[in-house]
Amino acid sequence: MEKENFVAKNSIVREIWGKSDTILLIFAGASAEFALNKAVDWLYFTGKLPKDPLGRLFSTVNYAREIVFADRNSAINAIERMNRIHSSVENIRGKNIPAWAYRDVLFMLIDYSIRSFEILERPLKIAEKEEVFEVFSRLGEHMHLKNLPQNYENYLKMRDSHLEQHLFYGDYTRDLYKQYRKNLGWLRYMLLLESQTMIVPKKVHNYLNLRRLSLISPFIKVFKISRRIRLDDLMKAMILPPEYKTKIRSLDHQSS
Repeated sequence: MEKENFVAKNSIVREIWGKSDTILLIFAGASAEFALNKAVDWLYFTGKLPKDPLGRLFSTVNYAREIVFADRNSAINAIERMNRIHSSVENIRGKNIPAWAYRDVLFMLIDYSIRSFEILERPLKIAEKEEVFEVFSRLGEHMHLKNLPQNYENYLKMRDSHLEQHLFYGDYTRDLYKQYRKNLGWLRYMLLLESQTMIVPKKVHNYLNLRRLSLISPFIKVFKISRRIRLDDLMKAMILPPEYKTKIRSLDHQSS
């Protein structure tokens, strides 16, 4: 008997999260917004984020991806395991991670999934956007998150409200970007900034003082062509740190 999937095999969410290209752009957006979030001190508390910011953010994105392609029981077990990790950190620190901080991460995954796919592939239909929302809402429910939006329209309003209330450019932001540059090197760091310019919402854009238009936007068509003639692996190898090449390659999911 075939196991029930957490996300249907024909879901647009699997298409979005089955390509390293879209996941890398999601990663770029998340790396910008994580740095501005008022709860980023929780990521600094364990010391893992400043020591390895790319690895820490990569693990967060990869965790979401694994759930997308897991069977239902395995996905729920993975979510419960993450719940236990968060509870352990809260016990050590002696206070709870704000409920809105959990929702912020969930909202990020929804927003950047949609933005990334639309930049690299095509505009999504409203039904497809609602499907992205529904999948990550189920993830949030299994994380026991409260006050989640009831539908996609409600989510859009809450997302705007969260961006308005929960972002702040402070010492953690400056330090995190310093770590990004240190870990990536100057050229790859510039490519990260240009990728962030393409994908982040206006509020994030303004806080980080990113340029109005990304310099790499005109090359998106070139990149799409490179995928058709199998040159995209070479291009990614040029822009990614060597230690992440294997990890990034593994993100390309072959549907069964």
